[in-house]
Amino acid sequence: MIVELGKPTLVEGEDYYWEGAVMVFTARFLSRRGYCCENGCRHCPYEFEKEKRGDEVAGQQKTR
Repeated sequence: MIVELGKPTLVEGEDYYWEGAVMVFTARFLSRRGYCCENGCRHCPYEFEKEKRGDEVAGQQKTR
């Protein structure tokens, strides 16, 4: 990771890749970030599962 003026620079192919118009972060980046954002990232190294939160299941809002 290149650091310029205290801000890390992302490296395509190592920290993220593009899937169409969507930027997908890699497990390497997410691990180096140091915490789980609890958004259900595809490559989450913290094993967070969106379904466990209960408010969303498979990308759909839970009906109340």
